[in-house]
Amino acid sequence: MQIPDDVRTPAAGGNGPRNRVLRGIGTLRHDVPASLVVFLVAVPLSLGIAVASGAPLVAGLIAAAIGGIVAGAFGGSMVQVSGPAAGLTIIVAELIAAHGWAVTCLITALAGVVQILLGSLRIARAALAVSPAIVHGMLAGVGVTITLAQIHVVLGGAAESSPLVNLRELPGQILTNHTESVAVGVLTILVLLVWARLPEWRRFPLRRVPGPLVAIALATAVSVAMSMEVQRVSLPALSEGLGLGPVLPQGDYAAIGVGVATVALVASVESLLCAVAVDRQHSGRRVRLDRELIGQGAANLASGTLGGLPVAGVIVRSTANVQAGGRTPVSAMLHGVWVVLFVATLSSVIEYIPMAALAGLLVFTGMKMVDLAHIRNLRAHRERHVYLVTLLAVVVLGLVEGVLIGLAVTVLVALKRLTRATVIITSVGDRHHAVIRGSLTFLAVPRVTSALNTIPAGSDVDLDLSVDFMDNAAFDAIHSWRLSHERTGGSVDIDELHEDWYESAVTGRTPREKTPLLSVRPWLRPRMRGEEARALASGLLISGARDYHDAVAPRLGSTMARLSTGQEPHTLLIACADSRIVPNLITGSGPGDLFTIRNIGNIVPAHGGPDAQCGMQAAIDYAVDVLGVRSIAVCGHSQCGAAAALLDGDAPSPALRSWLALSGVARPDLAPAPGTHDRDEAWHAMSRANVLQQVANLRTYPSVRDRVAAGRLELIGLHYDIPTARLHIFDEAAGEFRAAGADDVPVPHLRADRWPLGATDTPNGTHPG
Repeated sequence: MQIPDDVRTPAAGGNGPRNRVLRGIGTLRHDVPASLVVFLVAVPLSLGIAVASGAPLVAGLIAAAIGGIVAGAFGGSMVQVSGPAAGLTIIVAELIAAHGWAVTCLITALAGVVQILLGSLRIARAALAVSPAIVHGMLAGVGVTITLAQIHVVLGGAAESSPLVNLRELPGQILTNHTESVAVGVLTILVLLVWARLPEWRRFPLRRVPGPLVAIALATAVSVAMSMEVQRVSLPALSEGLGLGPVLPQGDYAAIGVGVATVALVASVESLLCAVAVDRQHSGRRVRLDRELIGQGAANLASGTLGGLPVAGVIVRSTANVQAGGRTPVSAMLHGVWVVLFVATLSSVIEYIPMAALAGLLVFTGMKMVDLAHIRNLRAHRERHVYLVTLLAVVVLGLVEGVLIGLAVTVLVALKRLTRATVIITSVGDRHHAVIRGSLTFLAVPRVTSALNTIPAGSDVDLDLSVDFMDNAAFDAIHSWRLSHERTGGSVDIDELHEDWYESAVTGRTPREKTPLLSVRPWLRPRMRGEEARALASGLLISGARDYHDAVAPRLGSTMARLSTGQEPHTLLIACADSRIVPNLITGSGPGDLFTIRNIGNIVPAHGGPDAQCGMQAAIDYAVDVLGVRSIAVCGHSQCGAAAALLDGDAPSPALRSWLALSGVARPDLAPAPGTHDRDEAWHAMSRANVLQQVANLRTYPSVRDRVAAGRLELIGLHYDIPTARLHIFDEAAGEFRAAGADDVPVPHLRADRWPLGATDTPNGTHPG
């Protein structure tokens, strides 16, 4: 019976009204529990951030509710949860101190308008241009500042305005204050530290309960049970908090403009980086950055208008949402609804919370913002100094000044890297090989000329220029050195592997960008024979490995990272082991494209032979059955030693004779004499006939034969002509090998009935080739 589209189940793939309802119900059963978990995390953190910012406590809850509802409804992330962010506490505290709370609310609302405009202009990705080292350094500096300030509150004192003063006064605070508030704050920190290190028990998943909730609840319960005389939260009604909205300032508009720009920039960068980071934790739709920025702007506009703190995407709540099973923005929106309902009905419960407990939570949060994992990650990119400079500048000078200093350091480092040129000089006998990489500007001239001047006068030099820029000073220095070196009787052969900056300077043409081979010079090195080759073989291998490590590996990093999860080659290539054949080069293939088997004579023994063939059968079965390659190509070549041995019916060793006998290629009754033209033609024809015979042998394998018959696998014959460096493909319609560059060469497809097993002649009775 045909099922109407509007009543299909989700498994049936329908998109009717009932199916959409079922999908909605399916996500709600994940989003509702996740929203409750995020709500339990958000309430204590929002109160703590309000305390650290010096804002009314209810402002933190207003921001939490609006961040969840508005940013969730209008944003572009599936799972990000927004609310008051610890990274904005210093900015908000400075704005409140300078302008008061009401004007700070206006700044928050105007920052939201700026974010909406930026998102509408579709430039959200520009925020990601800020180095993560600066962002994480800024957050770490904020974390240190919060920790130094709130630890004084935990110890029963008052936080000073400067982190340095807080640090200086800390020893005296530790020695003199031991009150009940200290016990509550220390208990909160200890619970948070212990909770984060609890083992994950399957039957008792305690760590699924948010640590901040456990710590605040336990500290509150202990303080109430022991009747401690501690300062507790005083929370006005939500309706009173909504009346603390923005007012127009009385002058100092320039400072207010700076505040708007600062809040908008920091909140945007933090939100977008958080959205990108949390995207790695779920498998749903990826974040739409411009829409997310518009959602953050709408949330800030609403939060500032209603008297709330600035809003940003928060990694702690977002991660909790993902781990609790949140699938859609509904979980973020519901968490905001729970905050509103909680404040409206159970605000009296919040007033039992000791202020020292919130201070302890802030101390722990500040310590967590100094993430050692980020420092380790930045080590590989040599950006730890940017992180540390930004951190120290934020702590000593302030957040805006620290970020600006971090940006300045990043720019200086980028300029240094752009002007960094490396010069590597090696020698093979009397010939020298110099490689210059990087960007050649006047700053690199002393290093380059100093290295080139170490090359002995009168020697032959191969100079590789793999540079992405060369200014006039660098060209003049290299050109002058070349002329001077050639006057001494030496020669300089210059190859440009990236863009022809040198040649363009000589000819006056615009530099032309090239698509370079991964490494050119190793194939162009002069051939060496005898003792010289044996003596230098290991040195050349190590030199080549170093060239790869320096020039090629950085380019392949992202490709190999993508391939690290598994391989999906499209072709099984069976090629001769001859050192002159480079399969990936002659087929224009990259990493992960070819599953390659190489042996003497590119031989494929017929299926069902002796045990010596089991390796070939295992490789073919694995490529076809496991990897699912779509084609198998056999590649032979001219001047093949195996083809010569097949032609002469002899081989240098018994093992080689046994191996060549597995090819199945019939030897001509009378082979032409070596050194004759007929001999060369017969040798060439034998190597091509060998390719076609091995293709025929492939069809004796059941896995190959069945897939070819079903049209799921193609067999291809290739022949590489060494003297001309040309690749030829067998054209079944023409019955001959044709150059791969010919426009009318069809897509190869050797049908199972085209070459019967054992055939060494073409259908018209002539020897192939």
